[in-house]
This record gives sequence, structure tokens and C-alpha cells, in this order.
Amino acid sequence: MWKLIPLALIQSILLTSGQVLLKFALSKMLPFGWNGAFWKSVFLNWQFAVCGLCYAAASLLWMYIIKQFPFSMAYPMISLSYVMGMFAAIIFFHETVSVYRWIGVFLIMSGCFLILK
Repeated sequence: MWKLIPLALIQSILLTSGQVLLKFALSKMLPFGWNGAFWKSVFLNWQFAVCGLCYAAASLLWMYIIKQFPFSMAYPMISLSYVMGMFAAIIFFHETVSVYRWIGVFLIMSGCFLILK
């Protein structure tokens, strides 16, 4: 079952990368509208395209994971992406994270460890 950890980490990195790229992409897009200018700002945005590639790769890896491992073990491991998202918020978006959120991260990581036991 320890083979699940590196796969879950890679899948979580792909999911988190997709979310970070999506946030960057959205900040560069025009306000939503049913017009050509808006859709051009969507489809000519490289962060949006790479975000989709990250989601696609994460989905393919997820299909492999749930085929090879019990769902009750695999599914909770997705929560590692929440932990990585917290670090991404600090690194890329310069957000301040409260002690309560760090406690939550610790609980998530503890839960993942217990699930693998």
C-alpha cells in the first residue's frame, strides 16, 4: 500500500498546479461575456491551456490509482492537494495562513497517514 503515496503525491501536485494556473489565467482574462474578445482572452491564455493539461494528466493518473488500490484508501489521499494548495497560496499568492489552518493541515496529513496503516 505504500506504493500509493508517490502516486497520490504526483496526482496532488498535478491538481494543485492546475488550480494555481487557473487562478493566474483567470486574473488575465477579460470579464465574462458572450463575445469574441472574452473567448479570445480564454483560449489564447497559456496558463489556461496548461491548467487543462494538468487536469487531464491528474485524471488519467487518478484512473490508474482507483483501478489499482482500494477506493477507501485512494480517495482520502486526494486531500493531500489541500495541503499543497495551502503552500501554493503562500508561495504564489503571498497569502497569510492562520494557525487554525495549519492545525487543519496537520489533521489532514495525520488522517492520510492513518488511512495507510
